[in-house]
Amino acid sequence: VRSLNLTSPVFCSSCRRRRRRREVKVKKRRKQMSTNTTLQTRRSEEFNSLDRLSTCSVWFLMFSDVLQDIRNTVGNIPMEWYKDFPHIGYDLDGKKIYKPIRNKDELDDFLDKMENPDYWRTVHDKQTESDIVLSDEQVELVKRLQRGQFGDVNFNEYQPSVEFFSNEVMLHPVTNRPADKRSFIPSLTEKEKVSKLVHAIKMGWIKPRRVEDDSRGRYYDLWATEDSSILAQHKMHLPAPKIPLPGHQESYNPPPEYLFTDEERTLWEQQDPSDRKLPFVPKKFSSLRQVPAFPRFIHERFERCLDLYLCPRQRKMRVNVNPEDLIPKLPKPKDLQPFPTTQSLVYRGHSSLVRSISVSPSGQWLASGSDDGSVRFWEVCSSRCMKTVQVGGAVKSIAWNPNPSVCLIAVALDTVVLILSPSLADKQVVSASERLLAGQQEEEPSEGAGPVWSEAEGEELNQGIRLKIQHPKAVHQVAWHAKGDYLASVMPDHSSHLQVFIHQLSRRRSQNPFRKNKGLVQCVSFHPVRPYFFVATQRSVRIYNLVKQEMTKKLQANSKWISSMAVHPGGDHVICGSYDCRLSWFDLDLSTKPYKMLRHHKKAVRGVAYHRSYPLFASASDDGSVIVCHGTVYNDLLQNPLIVPVKVLRGHVITHDLGVLDVTFHPTQPWIFSSGADATIRLFT
Repeated sequence: VRSLNLTSPVFCSSCRRRRRRREVKVKKRRKQMSTNTTLQTRRSEEFNSLDRLSTCSVWFLMFSDVLQDIRNTVGNIPMEWYKDFPHIGYDLDGKKIYKPIRNKDELDDFLDKMENPDYWRTVHDKQTESDIVLSDEQVELVKRLQRGQFGDVNFNEYQPSVEFFSNEVMLHPVTNRPADKRSFIPSLTEKEKVSKLVHAIKMGWIKPRRVEDDSRGRYYDLWATEDSSILAQHKMHLPAPKIPLPGHQESYNPPPEYLFTDEERTLWEQQDPSDRKLPFVPKKFSSLRQVPAFPRFIHERFERCLDLYLCPRQRKMRVNVNPEDLIPKLPKPKDLQPFPTTQSLVYRGHSSLVRSISVSPSGQWLASGSDDGSVRFWEVCSSRCMKTVQVGGAVKSIAWNPNPSVCLIAVALDTVVLILSPSLADKQVVSASERLLAGQQEEEPSEGAGPVWSEAEGEELNQGIRLKIQHPKAVHQVAWHAKGDYLASVMPDHSSHLQVFIHQLSRRRSQNPFRKNKGLVQCVSFHPVRPYFFVATQRSVRIYNLVKQEMTKKLQANSKWISSMAVHPGGDHVICGSYDCRLSWFDLDLSTKPYKMLRHHKKAVRGVAYHRSYPLFASASDDGSVIVCHGTVYNDLLQNPLIVPVKVLRGHVITHDLGVLDVTFHPTQPWIFSSGADATIRLFT
């Protein structure tokens, strides 16, 4: 019928009878079901009424005391609804409940606060418009809630609890209820939701988000970068520092300790305006009416304006640097061996301080000069004194001839320079030394106040003294040329230009290389390879070219008083010691200022020395120590020297505030000799 879309179905007679029987059965079944439903409904209503009655009776018994305090029956509604009306709500009969009359003003409230002992526990109830006095139990409840405690006093929050699921190990589970079927079967509800969403998307009811088309032309701001420079200026703006606030001394009635006395006032007037701590004199007035006008007001405003536009302000960018990166990465001293570490021998025999020592070119003999007027020759390996020469004066300086083919020593004492032949070498070397001294006849003394040459005679000749060079002033230092024929002597004197002389042994001739000397000459030295001459004054070191007869370089030591100087065997580096505890290393190819300034001594530096073959140099100080440093010089001119302090040698006793006076290295071994004010010479190996 439905497929044919007919308006009324057509049945046969048999079908009609079957249809009537079916309808009768359905009516009987419906009537029976309605009867059962009515009985169940009546039973449930009776049970609910009994349950409701018992519940209401229990609540009534529990809150009977609370219901007595309720004055109205408006319910829990906002009281702001009736703030403009004379009543606060309606009762059960629909009549208005009027607000209670409150005639209390602020004065009555204040009196009540002062006189009523229960004022602090009185609370105003907005619902009943009445005052309620809290009981002790309620006050205690409020206090416990404010402290974050439980409201019930008898409640124990730390009462022992039995952990049912973890107390004892059980063989079987606590609950043996099987898992629900829905826990491992896909949700049908979610499936329906997903299918509906998929169908809606297919039908076009739900449309996805549109993807932005990047191909479209975007608008941009033409003037976005136009004002970037102006904005940058605003970002870099630095406000000017504010004027410091006035202190107590600027008060019209300052305390007495801020007022100047007569002596302080006189001292303030004598000081320069830039050195004064205060630009004004504090004054005291009895009242503010007596304070006159400030006479320096315009001057202060003018200075403030000058500070604002003449003193530039800039923002300094703080650079975050790791402190460990600032510390130079130096090799460990044990990797730089060999260098002297231990005191091996002590040479005793002098009775006064030993000012100067020198080692023979072979390294077998050691010569020392002391204030006791003697020159001693020692065997290095055994510390045995082989020979003693009495020179009759305090020895200021002693130097062994660096030429290994001769055996000569220059000794400076007072105004005389002695040339000694100790005769400690073999016969060939001794004979070569005698031939060098006797090769030329003595020349006629030059006119003027120059050195005078003379030969030793008698007892002096037997002791080994061969020549004497008399100087006009006291000689403080002697230095040999590398070839051993030239000798330089130093006579520090401010009033004379004759401070440096160069002597030639083969011709017995002396000459003054300088017409005038700028400063007080302290020490001199020859270049080991080139014809250069180093002259150290109090604050600088001048380097002269002896061939061109001109000054080539001037080194600024940045120290107050230079005491000693040494030239590297390569000739490109110089170290200087000073009386202000500094040791300066100069790199002649780098700069005229010190490449490295070492301040590891606590007192004046008396002597410095380079080793001839090892990369070592040392410094001696009045603090009784000798500091040995490793100084590696590279052939690459782009690489700076590596300077590492490796050892501090101690052993000398400080005598009369003097410590180690001279230091020198062994020519072939990594050994070092030191002489001190305690009249001893010490060998460190």
